[in-house]
Amino acid sequence: MEYIITFLDKNGLVFAFLVTGLIMYFSEGISKNLTRGKIPGSAISIFMGLVLAYFAGLETLGKKGIADIPGFSGFEIMGGPMFRDFAIVSTAMGASFAIIKKTGPIGVLSLFLGVIISFAAGVIIAYAMGITDAESLTTIGAGACTFVVGPVTGTALGASSDIIAISIAAGVVKSILVTIGTPLIAPYIGLKTPQSAMIFGGLMGTTSGTAAGLAATDPKLVPYGAMTATFYTGLGCLMCPSVLYFLMRAIL
Repeated sequence: MEYIITFLDKNGLVFAFLVTGLIMYFSEGISKNLTRGKIPGSAISIFMGLVLAYFAGLETLGKKGIADIPGFSGFEIMGGPMFRDFAIVSTAMGASFAIIKKTGPIGVLSLFLGVIISFAAGVIIAYAMGITDAESLTTIGAGACTFVVGPVTGTALGASSDIIAISIAAGVVKSILVTIGTPLIAPYIGLKTPQSAMIFGGLMGTTSGTAAGLAATDPKLVPYGAMTATFYTGLGCLMCPSVLYFLMRAIL
């Protein structure tokens, strides 16, 4: 047993990717067979990861969570800022600003409105729950944008791990709601053309939720909505830890 643990620690990053891949594989199976694609596999994967991290934290009572468990040390690298930032940058690969300009100023406006409205909604709910410091409010507001923007903002502002976890949970809930709600409201909001899909992606922002929702509405619209949703993530990562945080500091 000691030999196995030593072997896993020496190949920690590879084992971390293996475990993550298995979680994603089973999550996609659950999404396809149990929810019939209404809840995206990525959202289920994130939820399973949060549950695993919670129980791992109870077991180890350490600062690194699951990475404190022998054999799982590779998660310290995989969950670190290097791979996090790499994942954010990789979502923007292939997106062209020249294409997004085809929607005109409305497309750009939808990005800013989407970030600000989601951020404000998250802040209002967090404040109503008794959270009052600017760092925590900003982090949760960023999480209401997407579950990527939340932890990026929380890390930049030095928010606690509990607040960052709440921001991720808020983003996951939003992703599920967008996935389920998109095909239901599409006929009423005219979500039929690539231009409307790009505006919708700019307003909603969550790439996984937007892509899954548009796939259930019209698969041809997925690339357009996902592209602006990718820009939304980048814009949120820029605005939330800077402009919106300074605004929260000024208000509070």
